[in-house]
Formats: sequence, C-alpha cells, structure tokens
Amino acid sequence: MSRIQDCFQKLKEKNQKALVAFITAGDPDIPTTKQIFSIIEKNGADIIELGVPFSDPLADGPVIQASSQRSLENGTTLKKILQLVQDVRQTSELPIVLMTSYNPVFAYGLKPFVDDALKTGVDGVIIPDLPPEEAGEFDPYASEQGLDMIYLLAPTSTEDRIRMIADESRGFIYYVSLTGTTGVKSQMSTNLETKVQAIKNVAKLPVLVGFGISGPEQAKEAAAVSDGVIVGSAIVRLIEQNENPADRDVKIGEFVASVKQSISTLG
Repeated sequence: MSRIQDCFQKLKEKNQKALVAFITAGDPDIPTTKQIFSIIEKNGADIIELGVPFSDPLADGPVIQASSQRSLENGTTLKKILQLVQDVRQTSELPIVLMTSYNPVFAYGLKPFVDDALKTGVDGVIIPDLPPEEAGEFDPYASEQGLDMIYLLAPTSTEDRIRMIADESRGFIYYVSLTGTTGVKSQMSTNLETKVQAIKNVAKLPVLVGFGISGPEQAKEAAAVSDGVIVGSAIVRLIEQNENPADRDVKIGEFVASVKQSISTLG
C-alpha cells in the first residue's frame, strides 16, 4: 500500500477528511521550504504538495506565479527539489506529491524522473498539462513503478471524461472547483456538491477539492461534500507577506491548524 493509500485508509478509519497543503518548492529558498514543510506537517496536513516552479505555468494565479519566480531566481531546479524530498524523508513519512508542468519532467527524462522521484521518496505527481490522452509514454511506466499519477477534473468535465479520469487516476482525484487560475476566491462554486457527487458516483478513489479555498470556512464547505481539500495560494501568500521567519512560521502553523480543525468535525 502506498503512502497516499495508507493516508486515506487511516483517515477513513477515523472518519476524517484530508487536508493537502501546497507550497512552491524553493520559495524563497530550499532550506526555508524544508522548515515550512515541518511546520505544515506538525499542524495537521495529511499530504504535502510541492510545486515545481516553471517559467510558463498553465493554471497558476498571480500568487503562485510570483512564488515560482522567486524560487527560480534562487536557482531551484527539479533535481534540487528531489534532493529536498530525500532530505525530508529522513524525518517524515507524510505523503508527498509534486505538482509540475510537463516541460521540466520531459527535460529531466521521463523514466529517469520516475525512478529518481520514487528513489527520493515522492509518492505521486500532478501534471496539469499532461492529460491521459497524451500520457502514453509517461503514465504506463509510472504506474508500473508505483508512482501515483493524479489527474484533474473541472466543472466543465463531461460524463465520459469523468469516467476516463476515474479509471486512470491513482492516489486521488483532484477536482478543480473553479474554472480559471489558482488563487484565493471569496466563495465556492454554487454547484460544487452536484459536481463532486457526479464524480463520486463513478470513482472509487477519494475526490479532493482545490483551487480558491482561502480559509477554514471555505475548506469546511468543500470538505462537507468531498473527501478533503487542497489549500495552496493562501499558504503561499503567507510566505510572501512574512519575511521574518518566526512570524512566518507562527502564522502558517496557525492557518494550517485552523483549516484542519474546520474539516475535522465533519466526519
């Protein structure tokens, strides 16, 4: 059983929902990312999603775009991120998912990337610009080696697409609750429950809701109709706004704990 499967199994036994926390790897630098990872884990995140910075992202809003730029300016590479994961694995067994554009993976080499990702301790990948129809070279090898490929669904996804993703995705299904780019939004989409239920009707995997979840109230609303939530821009913004490490760590810790608490009472 993979770390991701084990995580969801334990959450199910406790009748709890999952909190996935996203941060951009290397923002503002690799050592800081390692410290923030520890803070997020200690305050209740169930899975941590590390964003691989790329100069031409597909769906990142301005907050995450800016974090990617800061990271790239400090020399972050995919190889350094994998080394970071290996370092983190000395003290943590929390599931780790990389969210990356296809270009860095292609440049690294498809099979070498899968091999090195697993060797360093990565559990899954999200590649928004690599849909199942175009993943013929990458996905079979990743599946064979045991790397979870997590696909996305959106409000515009058809019934046929939902079935395809339900069959192809591993680990969990990432439901993008809003069309457009990532970012902090003021409210969730009005038909969230209907859309998530349509996926759960055909999918055996957990369905998590991401994009636009800015705090505990929205997290609670999204988790009430799903298996968990993915929170990113709100955390990344705290990193950007708090240059003092002590203040930053306290605020991130309090925020993550408040989101986890808000979804822990749902069952």
